[in-house]
Amino acid sequence: GYTFSGWNTNSSGTGTDYAEGATYTANTAVTLYAKWTPLQCGEYDVTFTYNGSSVTYGTVLNPTTSECWLDRNLGATQVAISSTDANAYGHLFQWGRLDDGHQIRTSATTATLADTDTPTHGNFITNSSSPRDWRSDNNNNRWNANPIVNNPCPSGWRIPTEAEWDAERLSWSSNNSAGAFASPLKLTLAGSRNNGNGSLDYVGSFGYYWASSVGGTNSRGLYFGSSNAIMYSFSRAGGFTVRCLKD
Repeated sequence: GYTFSGWNTNSSGTGTDYAEGATYTANTAVTLYAKWTPLQCGEYDVTFTYNGSSVTYGTVLNPTTSECWLDRNLGATQVAISSTDANAYGHLFQWGRLDDGHQIRTSATTATLADTDTPTHGNFITNSSSPRDWRSDNNNNRWNANPIVNNPCPSGWRIPTEAEWDAERLSWSSNNSAGAFASPLKLTLAGSRNNGNGSLDYVGSFGYYWASSVGGTNSRGLYFGSSNAIMYSFSRAGGFTVRCLKD
C-alpha cells in the first residue's frame, strides 16, 4: 500500500479527504488539494494608484502592537536607510486632503480657501489666520469620518488614529527620533510644510506624522526630534507626512 503524509487535505473540492499517516491500497483513488495559507504582514506587497500612478509598497508588522503598516511614507521611493534619507521622506499632506498633487513638496500655493473637500486644483492652500485650515468652514469630518473622506491610502488601509500612533511610540526603544527610526516602521525626519506660506520647515530635524483624530479646530499628530516624541495638535493647513495602517 501507499502511505499519505504531509497534510490533512480538508479541501472544499470534490473527492475524499485523506488523513496523514493513513495507508491505502494501490487501486485507491486519492485526490489531493493544496492547503492555502494567507500571507502574513511583511510577506506581501500592496500595489495601488497613488497621485495618478501605480505604485507598489511593502508591508511591515510591529510585533509589539500587532499592527500592520505600509513600509514607507506615502510618496517615498524607498524604505528608509537612515532617519535623514531624503528618498524615504515622502510627501507632505494637508490634513484631510486627497492625493491631488498638493502634497508634493514643490507644488504651487494659493491663499484661496476651499469650500469643498475636493478642490479643483493641486495647489497647497495656505492660511495663517485662525483656525489655520485649508477649508473655509473648518469641517471636522474628513480623515476621521466614517466612511473616511479623501483617504489617500490603498483600499483596506487608512490614516492611524492618535491612540494607534501613541501605541507605536510607546513601543520604541527610546522616545525620540532614534527610537522612531529603530522601530519596525523606520520613521524619518521628513520635516513639514508651513501653513502660512508653504515653505519647507525642519527637514532633517523633526518628524511630523498626521493622525486621523481631531483636537478642537486642529487635528492630532505625532511629533518627534532628537530629544523627545509626543502627540500634539497641529493646524490642518500644515503639511505633514502620512503613513498608512491596515484596517
